[in-house]
Amino acid sequence: MDKTVSSSQTKLIRGDHLDGTIYSRGWQRTAQAADIIEPATGSVLGRIGMASAGDVAKASATAARAQRDWASASYDARAAVIRKAASLLETHFADVVDWLIRESGSARGKAEFETQLCIKALNEAAALASQPQGLVLPSETGRMNLARRRPLGVVGIISPFNFPLYLAMRAVAPALAVGNAVVLKPDPRTAVCGGLVFAALFEKAGLPEGLLHVLPGAGDAGAALVADPNIAMIQFTGSTKAGRVVGENASRHLKKVSLELGGKNTLVILKDADLELAVKNAAWGAWLHQGQICMSSGRILVEAPIFEAFTAALAEKAKTLPVGNPATDNVALGPIINKAQLDHIDRVVKTSVEQGARLLAGGTYDKLFYAPSVLAGVQPGMAAFEEEIFGPVACVTSFNGDDEAVELANRTEYGLSAAVISPDIGRAMAVGDRLRAGLLHINDQTVNDEVINPFGGVGASGNGTSIGGPSNIDEFTQWQWLTIRNAPPAYPF
Repeated sequence: MDKTVSSSQTKLIRGDHLDGTIYSRGWQRTAQAADIIEPATGSVLGRIGMASAGDVAKASATAARAQRDWASASYDARAAVIRKAASLLETHFADVVDWLIRESGSARGKAEFETQLCIKALNEAAALASQPQGLVLPSETGRMNLARRRPLGVVGIISPFNFPLYLAMRAVAPALAVGNAVVLKPDPRTAVCGGLVFAALFEKAGLPEGLLHVLPGAGDAGAALVADPNIAMIQFTGSTKAGRVVGENASRHLKKVSLELGGKNTLVILKDADLELAVKNAAWGAWLHQGQICMSSGRILVEAPIFEAFTAALAEKAKTLPVGNPATDNVALGPIINKAQLDHIDRVVKTSVEQGARLLAGGTYDKLFYAPSVLAGVQPGMAAFEEEIFGPVACVTSFNGDDEAVELANRTEYGLSAAVISPDIGRAMAVGDRLRAGLLHINDQTVNDEVINPFGGVGASGNGTSIGGPSNIDEFTQWQWLTIRNAPPAYPF
């Protein structure tokens, strides 16, 4: 039975359509199912099928067969499907935003921004289909010597809960655009906006059957995807702990792998910074989406002369931000995704206070709503300095001079995003150039993405690959060397 919504209806995905099915070559029954929980209320929004290892094997084999015709299709045909998906997402914008709010706990502004990013990602991917696909290389007379980009085959994508729509779309759209098929395993906690939205969008956009499979599942499904012989590449976004396992297993099976992992990102605020602007940047970087962003400003380094004034102003800012159900209230912060994550946040805060940090604001919670918090005097060795919190906790450390700022910023295994705020651009750049990070922002905070930029970290934040913008053709294709002669040469034996 077709579970998608007819074009006459306003909803792309309806709650009463969620009955424990998965999307793989159409809708199929699966033996296991899980509830989709609204974190703000604890209500059950529906039930979603949980794919098994067997489901992954069937999907990847189907995708491999379908991919050959898709790769042979004209770039116009591929681009048309992706442009249509972008148009459909615009049409169903409000519906998708509502799912992001209810399923992932996103504040409305964040949900709207994420959906806009995905529309942009689709349109950029559609343009990717017609970009130059290779090079003419120098060669001897009588031979044409080419290097051309070829699709990989089937790309396996494992996406997270925090920006579930965009962090899947930034891989799904370009992978399809350059001729690959996709098996997408979204986080089961956000299986609708991170998965079923894709199924409905691309089916209604006319994507040929078998090219996109959406398989929410647990660790066994992810392991099966990484090991499956029909999967040529894994694009994984998630925690560093899980990413290490994915990277190790993908390498064992000789697969290309792209890892976008966690971060303990540093925002450096120099003593000549405008205090009000610095506080606004720090608040946004630390508390946007409850701090559940890989780029969140996990450590805020403030030069000593303005440290006390800055922390006092940031604490006052924390006390003014409304926290609540983003589906019903106009709030700055919504709920944490689940209790396990909230317990982790609370443990880090309490441990850090025991270790000597000063709690200037927050540190409290009600159900899954954790108050925006400020820890001052955070030092190396404290839990708040070392661990990725993935929660709304601003960890503030004082420093004296550029060398100490750089030493503190680089005192981590992570290397995703970094930022420096100062009206002295020369000094800010000099500091920034010494920071070990894949993303660097001068006079901004650490949370930034514009679709057209390469995105990736170093160290424990990734394996040095980038996704997005100019990186996508390289990421989702591989080079093939091609030579052409008029006739075979007469070799000496």
